[in-house]
Amino acid sequence: MNVVTRLLVNKTAISETRIETSTQTPLTAGQSRMRIERVGLTANNISYAATGDKLQYWQFFPAPDPWVCVPAWGFATVTESQTHGLAVGERIWGFWPMSSELVIEPVKLTPFGFTDGIAHRRKLPFVYNEYHRCAVDPMHCDGQEDAEAILRPMFSTSWLVEDFLFDNGFFGASTMVISSA
Repeated sequence: MNVVTRLLVNKTAISETRIETSTQTPLTAGQSRMRIERVGLTANNISYAATGDKLQYWQFFPAPDPWVCVPAWGFATVTESQTHGLAVGERIWGFWPMSSELVIEPVKLTPFGFTDGIAHRRKLPFVYNEYHRCAVDPMHCDGQEDAEAILRPMFSTSWLVEDFLFDNGFFGASTMVISSA
């Protein structure tokens, strides 16, 4: 069995961290093991840490209280699969814990991606539970994963902000100024 390593943060003092190690657990039918290989670390991760309780970020990748696992956007490779339609070796883009691996339960598989259907994530915002197959992802560019891990979440957020403002009639404003880290 291999060792799994996670970076945990004290949610009451986010500058306090520790490394947790555990042993891999065997997969059950329908699960897949993802080796997390590259994530973007930005001010966005600090926002996740600062608003983890309020915006449910701590619920995605549970840890023993008061410790939490800060999420990050990036890339993983399927290393073991008990999921029909998800092959070992596939490269995946998505929302990961700061960890060496994640066991997921892929559901709603399509040629383009899937959703993590693991029980504790089912009622959380869907955008964080969607995973994309890099081989067919039009947003993915081989050789550019460093830049993609940093920029892609902000690009997607800009579309969500515009959609939110549009849906709300821009709150009556004729001019908007938006700033982002």
